[in-house]
This record gives sequence, structure tokens and C-alpha cells, in this order.
Amino acid sequence: MSQFRQLTPDMAVSPQLAPSDVAAAAEQGFVLIVNNRPDGEEEGQPAGAEIAAAARAAGLGYVAIPVAGGGFGAPQVDALTEALAAADGPVLGFCRTGTRSTLLWALARARAGDDPAVLAQQAAAAGYDLAPVRQAMDVLAAQARPA
Repeated sequence: MSQFRQLTPDMAVSPQLAPSDVAAAAEQGFVLIVNNRPDGEEEGQPAGAEIAAAARAAGLGYVAIPVAGGGFGAPQVDALTEALAAADGPVLGFCRTGTRSTLLWALARARAGDDPAVLAQQAAAAGYDLAPVRQAMDVLAAQARPA
């Protein structure tokens, strides 16, 4: 079973989910699963369609926002921002280790105006380091603040 790590009361991340993990996510109150892992990244990895089917069967929403090794772009930040805004309850994001999901969450929240220092503390408490995107977070947060 995968380990769900709380970033905030409304957002958690996880390493790769298996279809059997989705029921546990539903039992813990998550309403949406966000898949940040491209299909075929690693041999033996469950396909996104399998996770999506398990989510539907458990009554959860499912969104695929793949983040490849090349990094993040505005389309992924936009997609996660929209998914978080539309979710009516806690969200669980996953990728291979949870890191990409955490970094993408931090970028989306910084763009919404959240304090990058607070986001870094929340991520660190869950075992993740936002250093790879900290500069981008600072820029996004500054752009979100009224002049």
C-alpha cells in the first residue's frame, strides 16, 4: 500500500498508487486523485487508465496531469490549479515518489498567492524539498500579489 503524505488538510501526495490503493484513499476521505506520472515511465507501473477505473469504482474523481522528466510548464500548473479549485474535498496527487506532485502543488499554490516559505515548511513536514522550484515559486507568488 502506498504512503499518503499530508501537505495540508486538503492536499496529500503519494508515491505510485496501485489500483488497490484507491479504495484506501476513498476511505480516508479523498475526493479526487491527480496522476502526475506519465504512462510507461517505468516497467510494471500501473497504467493511468487502471487507476482512473479504480477511482470511478470508488466514487472518486480522477485527473491526469503528467509531468515528464523535462519539468513543469504553465499548462500543468494551470491544470492543477483548475483541478484543486473544482475539488469538493481533499485531493491526493501521485507520481513515482510524490516529489513531482509536491513540486507542482507548490507552484500552483504560489501562483494563487500562497507564501512560498509556508509552502516550503508544509512540504518539508511531509518529507519533500521545494528547492528545485523555489525561485519559480517566489516569482509566481510575487505576480499574484496586488501591486
